[in-house]
Amino acid sequence: MTNPLSLRKASIADRAFLLSLRKLTMTEHLATANIYMDDVKHLERIDEFFEDSLIVEYKAQPIGLIKLAHLPDRLHIRQLQIMPKFQGKGVGGKILQRIFKRANQLNLPVSLNVLKKNPALHLYQRYGFEIKKETELEYYMLVKNT
Repeated sequence: MTNPLSLRKASIADRAFLLSLRKLTMTEHLATANIYMDDVKHLERIDEFFEDSLIVEYKAQPIGLIKLAHLPDRLHIRQLQIMPKFQGKGVGGKILQRIFKRANQLNLPVSLNVLKKNPALHLYQRYGFEIKKETELEYYMLVKNT
Protein backbone atom coordinates (compact mmCIF):
# COMPACT_ATOMS: atom_id res chain seq x y z
CA MET A 1 0.00 0.00 0.00
CA THR A 2 1.35 3.42 -0.89
CA ASN A 3 1.57 6.26 1.58
CA PRO A 4 -1.03 8.91 0.70
CA LEU A 5 1.16 11.60 2.32
CA SER A 6 3.92 13.09 0.16
CA LEU A 7 6.20 16.11 -0.10
CA ARG A 8 7.09 18.07 -3.19
CA LYS A 9 9.11 21.20 -3.86
CA ALA A 10 6.94 24.33 -3.82
CA SER A 11 6.65 26.40 -6.97
CA ILE A 12 5.47 29.95 -7.62
CA ALA A 13 2.14 28.44 -8.72
CA ASP A 14 1.63 27.42 -5.06
CA ARG A 15 1.65 31.00 -3.71
CA ALA A 16 -2.15 31.39 -3.64
CA PHE A 17 -2.49 28.11 -1.71
CA LEU A 18 0.32 29.15 0.64
CA LEU A 19 -1.32 32.52 1.33
CA SER A 20 -4.63 30.84 2.14
CA LEU A 21 -2.86 28.23 4.30
CA ARG A 22 -0.86 30.85 6.18
CA LYS A 23 -3.92 32.98 6.91
CA LEU A 24 -5.95 29.95 8.06
CA THR A 25 -3.22 28.55 10.29
CA MET A 26 -1.39 31.62 11.58
CA THR A 27 -3.74 34.62 11.86
CA GLU A 28 -5.17 33.59 15.24
CA HIS A 29 -1.76 32.78 16.75
CA LEU A 30 -0.19 35.96 15.41
CA ALA A 31 -3.10 38.03 16.79
CA THR A 32 -2.61 36.43 20.21
CA ALA A 33 0.98 37.70 20.03
CA ASN A 34 -0.28 41.15 18.93
CA ILE A 35 1.13 40.68 15.43
CA TYR A 36 -1.17 41.72 12.61
CA MET A 37 -0.32 41.07 8.98
CA ASP A 38 -1.98 42.02 5.72
CA ASP A 39 -1.63 39.89 2.59
CA VAL A 40 1.53 41.75 1.55
CA LYS A 41 3.24 40.87 4.86
CA HIS A 42 2.04 37.26 4.66
CA LEU A 43 3.43 36.99 1.12
CA GLU A 44 6.76 38.40 2.30
CA ARG A 45 6.96 35.58 4.85
CA ILE A 46 5.95 33.03 2.21
CA ASP A 47 8.66 34.28 -0.14
CA GLU A 48 11.31 34.35 2.60
CA PHE A 49 13.45 31.21 2.21
CA PHE A 50 11.02 30.01 -0.48
CA GLU A 51 13.68 27.59 -1.74
CA ASP A 52 13.27 25.64 1.54
CA SER A 53 9.51 25.18 0.98
CA LEU A 54 7.95 21.77 0.49
CA ILE A 55 4.24 21.28 -0.09
CA VAL A 56 2.66 18.56 2.05
CA GLU A 57 0.18 16.60 -0.06
CA TYR A 58 -2.43 14.06 0.90
CA LYS A 59 -3.57 11.90 -2.02
CA ALA A 60 -1.88 14.44 -4.36
CA GLN A 61 -3.84 17.40 -2.91
CA PRO A 62 -1.95 20.19 -1.07
CA ILE A 63 -2.75 20.24 2.64
CA GLY A 64 0.26 21.96 4.17
CA LEU A 65 3.76 23.34 4.10
CA ILE A 66 7.08 22.42 5.67
CA LYS A 67 9.83 24.97 5.24
CA LEU A 68 13.02 23.12 6.17
CA ALA A 69 16.53 24.56 6.19
CA HIS A 70 19.63 22.39 6.07
CA LEU A 71 22.09 24.45 8.11
CA PRO A 72 25.69 23.38 8.84
CA ASP A 73 24.93 22.41 12.45
CA ARG A 74 21.25 21.35 12.29
CA LEU A 75 18.06 20.97 10.32
CA HIS A 76 15.81 23.92 11.13
CA ILE A 77 12.05 23.87 10.66
CA ARG A 78 11.27 27.40 9.55
CA GLN A 79 7.54 26.71 9.23
CA LEU A 80 5.18 23.77 9.55
CA GLN A 81 1.57 24.49 8.66
CA ILE A 82 -1.22 21.98 8.10
CA MET A 83 -4.74 22.87 6.91
CA PRO A 84 -7.10 22.96 9.92
CA LYS A 85 -9.25 20.04 8.72
CA PHE A 86 -6.12 17.82 8.67
CA GLN A 87 -4.81 18.94 12.07
CA GLY A 88 -5.05 16.46 14.94
CA LYS A 89 -4.91 13.50 12.54
CA GLY A 90 -1.20 12.68 12.81
CA VAL A 91 -0.01 14.56 9.72
CA GLY A 92 2.34 16.84 11.68
CA GLY A 93 3.80 13.84 13.49
CA LYS A 94 4.40 11.97 10.24
CA ILE A 95 6.20 15.00 8.81
CA LEU A 96 8.34 15.30 11.96
CA GLN A 97 9.22 11.60 11.73
CA ARG A 98 10.45 12.12 8.16
CA ILE A 99 12.56 15.08 9.27
CA PHE A 100 14.00 13.06 12.17
CA LYS A 101 14.91 10.24 9.79
CA ARG A 102 16.79 12.68 7.58
CA ALA A 103 18.43 14.35 10.60
CA ASN A 104 19.61 10.95 11.88
CA GLN A 105 21.11 10.15 8.46
CA LEU A 106 23.00 13.45 8.64
CA ASN A 107 23.74 13.11 12.38
CA LEU A 108 22.21 16.53 13.03
CA PRO A 109 19.75 17.84 15.60
CA VAL A 110 16.48 19.52 14.58
CA SER A 111 15.47 23.00 15.73
CA LEU A 112 12.47 25.29 15.37
CA ASN A 113 10.86 28.42 16.75
CA VAL A 114 7.22 28.44 17.86
CA LEU A 115 5.00 31.22 19.16
CA LYS A 116 4.46 30.72 22.88
CA LYS A 117 0.68 30.40 22.62
CA ASN A 118 0.62 28.23 19.50
CA PRO A 119 -0.96 24.84 20.33
CA ALA A 120 1.67 23.21 18.07
CA LEU A 121 4.01 23.63 21.04
CA HIS A 122 2.44 20.50 22.55
CA LEU A 123 3.06 18.51 19.36
CA TYR A 124 6.72 19.50 19.38
CA GLN A 125 7.10 18.60 23.04
CA ARG A 126 5.49 15.18 22.43
CA TYR A 127 8.13 14.54 19.78
CA GLY A 128 11.00 15.38 22.12
CA PHE A 129 11.71 19.04 21.37
CA GLU A 130 12.98 20.91 24.40
CA ILE A 131 12.83 24.65 24.99
CA LYS A 132 16.38 26.01 24.86
CA LYS A 133 15.74 29.77 24.68
CA GLU A 134 12.82 32.12 24.70
CA THR A 135 11.94 35.64 23.71
CA GLU A 136 8.89 37.63 24.63
CA LEU A 137 6.98 36.02 21.74
CA GLU A 138 8.44 32.59 21.02
CA TYR A 139 10.40 29.58 22.10
CA TYR A 140 13.49 28.21 20.38
CA MET A 141 13.32 24.43 20.61
CA LEU A 142 15.77 21.66 19.82
CA VAL A 143 15.66 17.88 19.64
CA LYS A 144 18.79 15.74 19.41
CA ASN A 145 18.93 12.60 17.30
CA THR A 146 15.83 10.51 17.85
